[in-house]
Amino acid sequence: MYVVIVGGGRIGRYVARDLVRNGHDVTIIELKGDRVETLVAETGVLVIEGDAADLRYLEQAHTERADVFVATTHEDELNLVACQLARVEFATKRVISRVNDPNNVEIFQALGIEAVSSTRLISELIENEFSVGELIHLTSLRGGRASIVEIRIPTGDSAPPARRLDEIPLPEDVVIVAVFRGDEAVIPRGGTQVVAGDEIIALTRPESGDALTAALLGTG
Repeated sequence: MYVVIVGGGRIGRYVARDLVRNGHDVTIIELKGDRVETLVAETGVLVIEGDAADLRYLEQAHTERADVFVATTHEDELNLVACQLARVEFATKRVISRVNDPNNVEIFQALGIEAVSSTRLISELIENEFSVGELIHLTSLRGGRASIVEIRIPTGDSAPPARRLDEIPLPEDVVIVAVFRGDEAVIPRGGTQVVAGDEIIALTRPESGDALTAALLGTG
């Protein structure tokens, strides 16, 4: 399978390495020139320096032969434009995007883009050929819809004290999917420590999102 990834930040690097380990062919398009050499060294894939909202760089990445096109940057506008170009100009069959603002999810979905907010879930979507809806159905809570929530534990003076997951008063309808610590993905257990800088991926009912955030940040 050939995959084009837009964005070589932490998420893009993780997804690229994960796919390469599983024998897939990957190209990354990265806007920031100072990241390119590091990306090549860390992932071993072709990295194109350029703006993925520009057709020239999508052509250089041979997007026309991509089985999957993935946008992973922190900018929803760039992700949306790049994904639309892949769909319309290159007829890419599967287009997946990280969506940073939950309010934008419906916009992406209306345009036929699979919207997701988790590194691990992006990798699983590609590897297992699930749709976002199928993946949530497989892991969702009984009796209602599930939302994917991504929460970063702050650092510095605002950081809450390190706690074990089983010490945190999580809402009952929450499933912790993964804990990302730097480039490491930690499979969550009751004894897993949650520390400053961790990124928590969880499934929960939409109405429980605020309570989950408050519990993890120690503000509830």
